Amino acid sequence: MYTLEFPIRCSPSILYDFLSTPVGLQEWFADKVDQKDYKFSFNWNGSTDTADVVEKVENEYIKYRWDHYSDDEFFEFRIEQSPVTSETILKITDFAEKGELKDQERLWNSQVVNLKHRIGS
Repeated sequence: MYTLEFPIRCSPSILYDFLSTPVGLQEWFADKVDQKDYKFSFNWNGSTDTADVVEKVENEYIKYRWDHYSDDEFFEFRIEQSPVTSETILKITDFAEKGELKDQERLWNSQVVNLKHRIGS
């Protein structure tokens, strides 16, 4: 398990919409996103992956579990406020094998660049 932190210049409620809705996720995370109840389908270049929403608190965090993950693995978007600067911080927690960690971090960094661009941060 690893966690990455990114400062995002926007309100927690706007950021939460980008992390928790098909329209928001489609802006930066995947080519196409569909939702049925607590199941999200993510499509990238014709390949689809599905994840369940495991837990969420509006404007604070949302936790997903890919269908191919074991029960104790997940990826989570958590929104925090810096006590010093009042800046909005996005914390992403995910799982990766040791040999895949650098690639996963690069992928998240690239995705968050897209997110910041879409938000205007």
